[in-house]
Amino acid sequence: MIRFEVLIVGAGHGGAQAAIALRQHGFAGSLALLGDEPELPYERPPLSKEYLSGEKAFERTLIRPAGFWDERNVCLVLNRKVTMVNATEHYVITETGEILHYGTLIWAAGGHARWLPGSEGLTGVHTIRTRADVDRLAAELSFVRRVVVIGGGYIGLEAAAVLSKQGKNLVLLEAQDRLLPRVSGEQLSRFLEQEHRAQGVDIRLNMQVAEILGDDRVTGVKLNDGTIITCEMVIIGIGIVPSVDPLLEAGATGGNGVDVDRSCRTSLDDIYAIGDCAKHPNRFAGGQSIRLESVQNANDQATVAARAIVGQEAIYDVVPWFWSNQYDLRLQSVGISTDHDETVIRGDVESRRFSVIYLKDKRIIALDCVNSTKDYVQGRRLVSEEAVVDSGVLSDSASELKDIVISPRPDRQFN
Repeated sequence: MIRFEVLIVGAGHGGAQAAIALRQHGFAGSLALLGDEPELPYERPPLSKEYLSGEKAFERTLIRPAGFWDERNVCLVLNRKVTMVNATEHYVITETGEILHYGTLIWAAGGHARWLPGSEGLTGVHTIRTRADVDRLAAELSFVRRVVVIGGGYIGLEAAAVLSKQGKNLVLLEAQDRLLPRVSGEQLSRFLEQEHRAQGVDIRLNMQVAEILGDDRVTGVKLNDGTIITCEMVIIGIGIVPSVDPLLEAGATGGNGVDVDRSCRTSLDDIYAIGDCAKHPNRFAGGQSIRLESVQNANDQATVAARAIVGQEAIYDVVPWFWSNQYDLRLQSVGISTDHDETVIRGDVESRRFSVIYLKDKRIIALDCVNSTKDYVQGRRLVSEEAVVDSGVLSDSASELKDIVISPRPDRQFN
C-alpha cells in the first residue's frame, strides 16, 4: 500500500507552494506532490507572455529545480490524474488505476480551459493553460497568417499582444461590450481597447460565436449574425472549469469550485482545497465566497493550509493582486473592483502612465495601475485598510499615496 501523510493533488503554483510551506513550517512526514502533467512544477503566467513569444525558455519557468524536491523529500508523482477520492477511507484513485492513501489531502488541481462546443479535437484550435498547449500552438505559427482570438480577458489580450508583434492578422472577439468585463472598470477597458487597436488588432465587441468552422482543420469562425471570419488558427480564452468533480462526487460542498473555510478546509475531513478551484470567503469581495484565479491567491492559500496542517492558527485574509504584460504596458491590479460606485483617475492616460482607483461607499477597494508601479505598491495599504480618502487627494499625482494618513477604522472586520 502506498501512503503519504500529506498528498497534494495539483502541481501548479498552489500545490508546489503547499509542499514548500509544509517543509518550511516543520512538517517532517511523508509528502507527495501529484500533477497531471509530465513536467516539474512551473509558472503559468509566462505561458501567454514570454514563453509564447519565445523570450523565455521553459527551464526558466520552473518554480524550483529538480534537485530542490529531492533535497526536501517531496515525492513527485507526475503525469497522473486523480479521477476519484474516497474521503471515508482516505485514498485517491488515478486514471491508470493507482491507489494512493493519505492522512491529509490538499486539493490544488486548479481547472481546465473552457472550450466552445464542437471545437475540441479540431486542428488549429487552441487554449492556453499548459506548456503542451503553448507548444502545440507555437509549432503551427510559421504557416499561420490569420488568427481569431475568442475572449477579451487577460489570456486573450496577452496572446493577441504577442501574436500581433509577430505580424499576425488578428481578430479578437468579446461577447460583452468591453474588454476585461469581469475584472476592471470601463476606463481601463477602453484604454486597452485603444492600445490593441493601435497595434492592428481588429477588436469586435458584443460578438457571439455560433460555430467554429472546419472538418479536420479550422477554416473560420461563424458569428451569430452570420458573419464568417476566415482564419488558420483560433485561440479560445473564455475562462476555466474548476477541476473539482472528484471532490464533489466524494461529498464535498461546492459547485463552481469547492467550498472552503477561512483556513482552506473543505467540508470533508482532512481535505483542504486551495487556488483557482477553491471558493472561499473573501473580505475584499465584501465577505462573499469567490474563486480567485491568481498566483497570489494560490500561493497564499497554500501557506495557510500548510500552517493549519502543522497545527498553527492560520486564516486567509490577504489583499488580492494581479498583473498583466501587454506590449510595453505593465498592468498591476490590487483589490477587487466589482461593485465600485466611484472611480478616480490618477496620472495622465495620454502618457500611458496612470492609475484607476475604485471606491465603494467612499472606501478604496481597488487600483488598476498602468506603468505605475509606485501607485500599485503604495496603494495596497489603502486597499488593505479600506481607507476613506478625499477624491481630490487621490487624483493629485504630485503627492504620493504612501503619505496619506489613514484614520483607524474600528468598524473594519471580516464577517
